Amino acid sequence: MNHHHHHNHSDSHHHGPATAGGHIHDSAREGNKKGLTIALIITGLVMILEFVGGLVTNSLALLSDSGHMLSDFSSLLLSLAAIWFATRQAPADKTYGFYRFEVLAALFNGVSLFVIAGFIVWEAYQRFLEPPQVAGGSMLIIVAIGLAANLLSAWALMRRGDVKNNLNLRSAYLHVLGDALGSVGAIIAGVVMLLFSWYAADPLISVIVALLILKSAWGVIKHSLHILMEGAPAYASPDKVEEELMQIAEVVGVHDLHLWTITSGMDALSCHLVITDLADGQEVLQEAIRRVQERFGIDHATIQIEESTIRHPVLKI
Repeated sequence: MNHHHHHNHSDSHHHGPATAGGHIHDSAREGNKKGLTIALIITGLVMILEFVGGLVTNSLALLSDSGHMLSDFSSLLLSLAAIWFATRQAPADKTYGFYRFEVLAALFNGVSLFVIAGFIVWEAYQRFLEPPQVAGGSMLIIVAIGLAANLLSAWALMRRGDVKNNLNLRSAYLHVLGDALGSVGAIIAGVVMLLFSWYAADPLISVIVALLILKSAWGVIKHSLHILMEGAPAYASPDKVEEELMQIAEVVGVHDLHLWTITSGMDALSCHLVITDLADGQEVLQEAIRRVQERFGIDHATIQIEESTIRHPVLKI
């Protein structure tokens, strides 16, 4: 009876940090949503401004920049939809909910950045062959407005959202930042061409921008694929987790250890612990739950406790 009471007490101790973690996750999600909404509004307004400005001043550079803005707008909208989708009530057959939607959105954004970089390089190649005449100062003014909008959007995402840890948000942030780099490039190229009439500056700077976008996009694609392939989170390698669990006095073996990420900031673990035959399984389980949560921040742990008599078929993974 006493033991049963002890287990209940420890179990409530476990749920404390887990729900706190869930609450933090919700508030981070709320911040991400706000940051994306602000960035979406700014991007939408400037996209319309540049499109109209491009038609009025007959500037191809402005029209193509409004095209870039449209890709930003789409990626921000997709990231926002993914956050909204993730919090929807999932049907019974989707036991992990729709959280993976965020990872799919990040992957799609990463791939679209590759496509955009490809277009920039192709356009730069065309311009090397046939350098265009530089558009006037009005084009520079509107590009500067576009740059300010991009920087403001990037700032909103940084300030409100978790750009560092949330993959979906980072992919949207990279779109905005890539566009800001494009605007900086256009301004530098414009100034160089006005001052020195060196028209190759425009395509040259475009290629540099494209390479920077590709570098960032590759990081997002790699990370997204790692999550979709059920890879272990970077800060909780299977070796470290096994080492931590083996430190529990009654544990004599750990097997079938699996670690994976459901979505950014939400990791899961499953494993089997072999314990000494006389050990109290519930106490070992409680200690294992505590260690995994405190050391690695994993709230979703499924741990099977086994004694030496348990036999398993050989598992392929």
